[in-house]
Amino acid sequence: MSRKFQVKVVQSKWIINDGHRLDCGPYLSGAIEARELLSNHRTERLDSLTRGYGGGIYNGPQFSRNYVDNPEFGVPFLTTSTIQQADISRLPYISKKDAYSTRLKFLEITEGMTLITCSGSIGKSVYSRKDMVGCWSNQDIMKVVADVTKILPGYLHAFIVGKYGVPLVVAGTYGAIIQHIEPRHLIEITVPRLDEVEQQAHDLVQRAADLRVEANTLIKLASNQYLSVANVQEITPKYWHENSGKKSFTAHISKTSLRAMNYIPLNIHLIERIKEQSDNCLPLINVVEENTLRSGPRFKRVDADREYGVELIGQGECFNTRPCGRWISKNHLPNDKLLFPPDGAIMIAAQGCAGETDLFGRAQFITGKLLDYVYSQHFLRVIGNESIMPRGALFAFMATEIAYRIRKGFQIGSMQQDFHPDMIKAIPIPIIDYNEAKKIDAMIRNAYYNFDLANDCEDQARTLVEHAIEEGGR
Repeated sequence: MSRKFQVKVVQSKWIINDGHRLDCGPYLSGAIEARELLSNHRTERLDSLTRGYGGGIYNGPQFSRNYVDNPEFGVPFLTTSTIQQADISRLPYISKKDAYSTRLKFLEITEGMTLITCSGSIGKSVYSRKDMVGCWSNQDIMKVVADVTKILPGYLHAFIVGKYGVPLVVAGTYGAIIQHIEPRHLIEITVPRLDEVEQQAHDLVQRAADLRVEANTLIKLASNQYLSVANVQEITPKYWHENSGKKSFTAHISKTSLRAMNYIPLNIHLIERIKEQSDNCLPLINVVEENTLRSGPRFKRVDADREYGVELIGQGECFNTRPCGRWISKNHLPNDKLLFPPDGAIMIAAQGCAGETDLFGRAQFITGKLLDYVYSQHFLRVIGNESIMPRGALFAFMATEIAYRIRKGFQIGSMQQDFHPDMIKAIPIPIIDYNEAKKIDAMIRNAYYNFDLANDCEDQARTLVEHAIEEGGR
């Protein structure tokens, strides 16, 4: 966060050329300077390079969302927040009947689209991957569909997310409290034609998308491999919903908790299944380092510029492909490994709403670029004891559906949920052969290396396009 005031001299011809707008947004965004620089290139209007519904630049209508639990009767549904997540396997489902109706069919996502948030926090862009194909999007996501006979979609995305594309996208922003952009604000954006740079940028963006899909596949494979070695059978969300028995049941309770959620019959059965099927099983508290199975410390948050601060990540940003948080002063932070987690720590979203598609209970592995951040107190810190098990292997188990359901069953609270501090310690962890665990640890670390490499590829593509624009403008 920058605390510096922005000051700029606005020329009268800028005001005339921009429809006599007197709000400061279009002039401080950099859109005018971008147009000036792009005028030195051969350019084409964006709407001449797209095709499909609405000319290839469109969002959607507002509509009633009829959610379903069974994927057989629904399609995955993306929102402005979930399009940025690295793992989209826990999306809500909207009715398949509604999705395939004439009114909403065009909201289906295909590979290679540029998805842009167009309401609220506008201008955030994502390149659609293979694992997004067959998802539907809400009305606040604008799609830009490249005509591949005229322009490569990866290059078009690299331009739109760059420092000359973003100002042009957000220049048409309107609205006081909730801001918006519409397709009509994008159609006249001029796209520079950069010859061989376009192929290079496309290849980098496409590789980034493929790497993210491969990373998610590796994590799933690692989790399945862990359960296979441990001789534990995995479950599916559908199986849990159909067999949980959560609507009506009787249970033997203890003085630990009086909340019905903590005694869901299927969860109790899953705990017993792990203990029976695994040759060696330990409670979670015995698998982690001492004094680490808890939330982080509370601390004073003093805003600072990047050169003096560190980026604070909360639950809402932690699971995104590119976490983007708040910059705070390092000098006001305690030296605590729960705040600055070590390589291989597991962060579990531990406070908030516990709906089926909320972040509560989801786990993130902290390695690579994710070590550059400081994390809020709202995560449960799980820092494995590597003399017992490599941390990547522990994450592979915590990322399974069976472990996710068990820990979500230990929630307490009314509106805002948290984990029961005693129950969470007792989660059964099947201990597997250490050499097998090391192989699984390597799979997890390779997956997160791919996530980092994907970000590097996108950065290279964006930089390549920006440099080509700047060099051509001299």
